[in-house]
Amino acid sequence: MSANATFCATLVDEWASAGLDVAVIAPGSRSTPLALALIAEPRITCHVVLDERSAAFMALGLAIDGRPTLVLCTSGTAAVNLHPAVVEAELSDVPLLVCTADRPPELRGVGAPQTIDQVDLFGRAVRWSTDAAVPDESDPASWRPMAATCLAAAVGAGGSRPGPVHLNLPFREPLVGAPGELPPAMEPAVESAAESRSAQEEALPDGLLSGRGLILVGGRHGCDPEGILNLAASLRWPVLADPTSGLRPEDSVVSTADAIVRSERFANAHRPDVVVRIGRPAASKVLSTWLSSIGCPVVQIGGPGRIDPDGNVVATATLDEALRSAGTPADPGWGESWTTADAAVLQVHSSSLSGPELDDPTVARTIARCADRLGGRVVVASSMPVRDLEWFGGPTAVAHSNRGANGIDGVVSTALGVAARGQVAVALVGDIAFVHDANALWAIADRDVDLRVVVVDNDGGGIFSFLPQADDPGGAVFERLFGTPHGADVVSLAESFGVATEVVDSVDELEAALSRPGPRVIRVPSDRLRNVAVHQRLHEAAVAVIDALDF
Repeated sequence: MSANATFCATLVDEWASAGLDVAVIAPGSRSTPLALALIAEPRITCHVVLDERSAAFMALGLAIDGRPTLVLCTSGTAAVNLHPAVVEAELSDVPLLVCTADRPPELRGVGAPQTIDQVDLFGRAVRWSTDAAVPDESDPASWRPMAATCLAAAVGAGGSRPGPVHLNLPFREPLVGAPGELPPAMEPAVESAAESRSAQEEALPDGLLSGRGLILVGGRHGCDPEGILNLAASLRWPVLADPTSGLRPEDSVVSTADAIVRSERFANAHRPDVVVRIGRPAASKVLSTWLSSIGCPVVQIGGPGRIDPDGNVVATATLDEALRSAGTPADPGWGESWTTADAAVLQVHSSSLSGPELDDPTVARTIARCADRLGGRVVVASSMPVRDLEWFGGPTAVAHSNRGANGIDGVVSTALGVAARGQVAVALVGDIAFVHDANALWAIADRDVDLRVVVVDNDGGGIFSFLPQADDPGGAVFERLFGTPHGADVVSLAESFGVATEVVDSVDELEAALSRPGPRVIRVPSDRLRNVAVHQRLHEAAVAVIDALDF
């Protein structure tokens, strides 16, 4: 019998009984007791991932719909590699159980190999953390309560925000052994955060939700879509939704807000009195800059934490509170002018992005259309791909993006986690994001997942070509620091992992490639300078058609 094995079997039994059904394990020696307990538990599906950073982002993808997921690694720098995903989970309210194996206290601070200070390793990026006692020194009666506390903190019990938790687990050798009798089971005590969170919100001032307003809907809002549309209907306000909101398929939703407010004539004539922001802000800098310049009050509903970079959030509320506080509706012409402009821009985009040749905006629109037809889930990188999907994806664009920290790391691994939940997953990434996270493809052929990765390959950081750095300093300095051509062959890289690949040059070829099951990598050659010109032409065409409207 082994105290390590009994302790870990107890934790796993408690978590599985409370609904934890999946774990991602990064191989290592010190984590052996918990890894063996997880593999032995039939209620938990285990995925083994070689790279710790990739493992953590895969766990993030498995957990983005609110189902807690465990990620386990060994001691030392392995634990540090989990940090980027932990940060994203914290900012996106994703329930991760982060378990790091550690050396026992007597081996810390004495130069023992593969030993670093792991206590509170992730700082304020976790909802709760503990450095557990070594199993053979701890009271078995405390094991189940600790496991329950860990899971409760992750899912946001008691009205708190869900998010990552850190359980640091020191083990003494021997690391293998059979579990003994487990402590008695506890009664389930995990409470849904939604049951009590409303009591923490502020009351809305009387008359605030009146007049001409906008409803902006972004990702991670956690609200009922029908309730959002009911609020919009009662106020006669337009809904400006980005792809991460999940609302784009609705006919009444404006999907081209970035293009619309690029028209100075329209923007000046349609300054809102108040904005209700549900979830995260959109990726569009044009939209956010315009709203910031107006300085109107913002009411925040849903979303991960308080988001107030401009200091203009005057209240936070639940959707129900907003519905109860809805005041005098706007004139019908207010919302109609937005939907008319949206229809005009959509027509421009439909005619301009129909192919046959591929450019970056056309890739985004094609993926949105094909994924909708396939019933697949799109995961998009937080650089140009998320913007192209937001600006040009159209009404069918629905996606997840790691917009908590807006990093490009771990995008393919996040999509792998989505696919591992049994969904068709389509990842839209640039070449740098793909190369950065290529380890997600390790052993993918053995995972029974349908992941289709589209790599827009312009040999560098395409988003920087839209920034002032492209002109100042420009030239060779710009290329070295920002353009960063890497020369990697993404097709050969994918094939080195045994993944099927295709190179496509037309809309028809991309649609055909997307129709074939994964895992597969689809490369779309692109050119950074041409891409800037394409975007400029589309923006100018949209502004021209809006300026020609009578409003």
